Amino acid sequence: MVWGRSIRARMTIATVTVFGAIVFSGVLVISLVYPAMARADLITHADGASRRLATTIDKTHFTGPIPPRDSVQIMQVVDASGRVVAANDGRASWQVLTQARPAEGDSRVQDRVCRPNGCMVVVGTSNPTSVYGPVVAYAAMREPFLLTSPFLPMLLWGSAAALVALMGWGAWYGTGHVLAPVERIRSGLEHIRAQDLSRRIDVPDTKDEVAELATTANETLARLEDAVERHRRFVSDASHELRTPIAALLVRLESGLGDLDEKEWRAAIKDAQRLSDIVHDLLLMARLDASAPVKHERIDLGQLVEEEIARRPSRLPMTIDVEPELHVQGSRLRLGRLLTNLLSNADRYGESRVWISVRECADQAEVEVLDDGPGIPLEKRERVFERFTRLEHSRSRDTGGSGLGLPIARDIARAHGGTLEVGSGPGGRLILRLPRS
Repeated sequence: MVWGRSIRARMTIATVTVFGAIVFSGVLVISLVYPAMARADLITHADGASRRLATTIDKTHFTGPIPPRDSVQIMQVVDASGRVVAANDGRASWQVLTQARPAEGDSRVQDRVCRPNGCMVVVGTSNPTSVYGPVVAYAAMREPFLLTSPFLPMLLWGSAAALVALMGWGAWYGTGHVLAPVERIRSGLEHIRAQDLSRRIDVPDTKDEVAELATTANETLARLEDAVERHRRFVSDASHELRTPIAALLVRLESGLGDLDEKEWRAAIKDAQRLSDIVHDLLLMARLDASAPVKHERIDLGQLVEEEIARRPSRLPMTIDVEPELHVQGSRLRLGRLLTNLLSNADRYGESRVWISVRECADQAEVEVLDDGPGIPLEKRERVFERFTRLEHSRSRDTGGSGLGLPIARDIARAHGGTLEVGSGPGGRLILRLPRS
């Protein structure tokens, strides 16, 4: 249902509700207060004119019409018999306005008189000692047409309804205009499919929040495209890397139906072990990608390096230089795997020896692993951290590398707030830096 979920509809309803409540409340107040205030103002003027007239006839006998006073329409003096003895000009002024007279002990009377030509507010003031004898001086002021006509409420409520409707239309149109770029972004995203993530959203030139939204959407699409492309390469490379040892293993096992010497059996075992290592590395990378929580503890990094060197068999002799009492915070299992990968890499590609140093460097713990192998060209130092990447000189299967060791090592380093990079110099040089504990 559009009205239930549309921001445009909800904004319009909210605007009409709030604005309508304000406008209609104002109309209600005006309808109740304005007539009372207007009549009170008329009564005040008529009362003043009546009092002044009553004072004047203490000594003045009008021989002609009473002079006009304060915009009062009708003024007349009525004696005790109910006869008009003085009035202002006009035939209507000589007709008795009202039969209401001040009560005994009171000098003032107020009345409202309606005639075919309109209603009037009448105020009378008694004067028992006037030149005309006991009289009442009346002053009348005509009520405005809108005050007595039903058209005033109709006009007020009709204008309020039209104003609220106009505000509702303005809110609907304005919200639609504001949300139009958002709808274009939504429509553009709707047509993007996984098969073609190269498409982008048009960024408006408004330099506002909508433009920022389009820019963020494009940046997200770029990251998504890169992630999908890396996933595709990963699947392709994984398929290739798994196919080779599986095919070799199948050939050897099929050959095993006949006579198979010890060398071939060992080669089959080696292929199976390599296949197991690749699967193990893939599972570890999946856990790292998922950022699965692991237990952290305070670790003596130099001691951990020595333990890993002592634990694993190596092809080359290793020289180690460790600075004592250099602690980091992290997972002993994961950091041990990181160090094993660095040591295995140096042991695999070194020519005669591997050097390992552990020292403090700018409030960080630094581990440097150096070998005297062919080294890593400058332009390929970042490629070695891509999954299933092996340089040309290491392409032979005899090295036993899967192309996942260094990517896993860098992921573990980053998960611990550290860095892993290739250093300059002869041979292979890998530098690990971790925050000190």
